[in-house]
Amino acid sequence: MAKTTTQEERLDYLVAEFKADSNEYKDLQTPADTEGKRRVLRSLMNIRMPRSMSEDVLKVQDDYLKERISENGIVTIADIPVTKDNLSIWQGDITRLAVDAIVNAANSQMLGCFVPMHTCIDNCIHTYAGIQLRCECNRRMNQLREKYGINYEQPTAIPMLTDAYNLPAKKVVHVVGPIVQSGLTPELEKDLSDCYQNTLDLCAENGLKSVAFCCISTGVFRFPNKRAAEIAVRTVSEWMEKHPGIVDRVIFNVFKDEDREYYDTCIKC
Repeated sequence: MAKTTTQEERLDYLVAEFKADSNEYKDLQTPADTEGKRRVLRSLMNIRMPRSMSEDVLKVQDDYLKERISENGIVTIADIPVTKDNLSIWQGDITRLAVDAIVNAANSQMLGCFVPMHTCIDNCIHTYAGIQLRCECNRRMNQLREKYGINYEQPTAIPMLTDAYNLPAKKVVHVVGPIVQSGLTPELEKDLSDCYQNTLDLCAENGLKSVAFCCISTGVFRFPNKRAAEIAVRTVSEWMEKHPGIVDRVIFNVFKDEDREYYDTCIKC
């Protein structure tokens, strides 16, 4: 194995190994600049189907990703103020959060986003966790297909718990949110509420005391942001009241300014 003691050496090594691992892109020209190499590596990780990889490569990948996350800045519970009643709002990259669990807005295949460099949270979480996360999700889905049939897809609002691998969080909860097709309905609103309630139930069952929720079903799933925030805050608040002391902190992780304003208003009202 080539020398991989610096981030640049790790990056060069990983780009070469992931290219060699891909029949389609093994002859891809590697950019000379660091940012270009990072984009190539992330893209190759994004499109890679779940399968094994050598322990040597995984070790370098893990070292590289942990250093990248450290460079981005790890955020702990102590860094995030309570807004009200053990509820917090934090705006930024969810992959930086050192909490017991972060919530991933997954799709029904539960394998992450395969679109190179896509900015969705599913892509970001799988990228910085490392390729082991997709492999675990694949194993879990294969087990479910043995039980329920080869066409099984993860139902809406049924969460799946996995390890977080290189992320600072301990676990990842993957949940499929409702998709708004032709307009919002009471059924879709209940489905979204169930995403939050079922995730908190899962956290309670596994002794996870802090959880960071993303804005489930907004974005490409087209759930209106304001209504999504109202449902999220109401559902979590009611759950916390019914289960005092079970989960110590719930963080609503937002990326857009408008979502921060919606959550702030909902929590404080």
